[in-house]
Amino acid sequence: MRADAARTCGAATVTGRSFLPTLLAVPIFICPSCGRRSAAAERTAGFSERPRGCPHCGSAFVFELLDDYYPAPNAAFFILDRQGRLLGTGKGARELTGLGDLDVIGRPAREVLGLRFADGDDPIATALEWGVRVLGRNVRVHAEGDQEELAICDVLPAYDDDGGALLILTPTVETS
Repeated sequence: MRADAARTCGAATVTGRSFLPTLLAVPIFICPSCGRRSAAAERTAGFSERPRGCPHCGSAFVFELLDDYYPAPNAAFFILDRQGRLLGTGKGARELTGLGDLDVIGRPAREVLGLRFADGDDPIATALEWGVRVLGRNVRVHAEGDQEELAICDVLPAYDDDGGALLILTPTVETS
């Protein structure tokens, strides 16, 4: 790259060699309560060792995304502990299942939500055990006697000391 071209694109030159600015990876967080994403320059706010809360709705639960992820507008969010029990519900959960926080806290997600995966596998257990994202799994949701719904399941593990995961169910329309 020529020196004049380096100046016009913002690159620095040192002894005739150009260096383009280095892009730093900025952590991206997603809030299960409001479904909004936020970028933060640090994992913690200020001098505290506690993870940041959601700057939009104030929820204490935010999940760091190692890769970019955009949930569908009608997605339902569920917060799980490291044993797969529900800690809370988020945006869209009541619309999909009819259940709120008081109905689900402390109960196993598969049992409460009546999850039946098409391939018989358990992506929740996989995400919790291995700390990997599991995306795009077909599931039938039959939450406590409610009407059965088809959905796509995404499980995002929590990358903090507490463990757990974020379960995201996106309703689909069955085509025949």
